[in-house]
Amino acid sequence: MIICNLICIGIGRYAIKVRGLGPEIPIVGLKEFGLPELLATTSLGHAIGAGAIIGLSSIGILT
Repeated sequence: MIICNLICIGIGRYAIKVRGLGPEIPIVGLKEFGLPELLATTSLGHAIGAGAIIGLSSIGILT
């Protein structure tokens, strides 16, 4: 789940065209990456992570 969230944040940092409209988060390295962008990318990361966990457990990798 953490890996999927980090991948989505990395992709969202370059894919979101209009950034910095909402409140900013005080994280070094994420300039002009506010709270709405963080919530959007981590929501997508959780959806992808849930699918990855369900898929890996159904083929027997995760028990």
